[in-house]
Amino acid sequence: MPGKKQQPTTDAVEILDRRYFRDKPELEALLAEEEANAEIARKIYDLRTAAGLSQRALAKRVGTTASVICRLEDSDYEGHSLAMLRRIAEALNKRVEIRFVQSRKRA
Repeated sequence: MPGKKQQPTTDAVEILDRRYFRDKPELEALLAEEEANAEIARKIYDLRTAAGLSQRALAKRVGTTASVICRLEDSDYEGHSLAMLRRIAEALNKRVEIRFVQSRKRA
């Protein structure tokens, strides 16, 4: 709300959010995209390691190369495809589930 004074905070994440992202929808969208990429990469890594597989072993099950798995586990990678995620899930006896959740946009 315009004119409403913000409460002081010592929370570093809140300070960064206020300074760099709040009221900047284009930056908020970029941040959300990067968070999603990082979450996917982390999930692939966690599933692979929980299964006790190396990148090479998972790649063999998926029918690709270890370098592709390495790229998919990189949080900076932006090319995750639903088809590849399904192949990985199948190789790990899992399934991909897609959910739509409430946006963090501010009113």
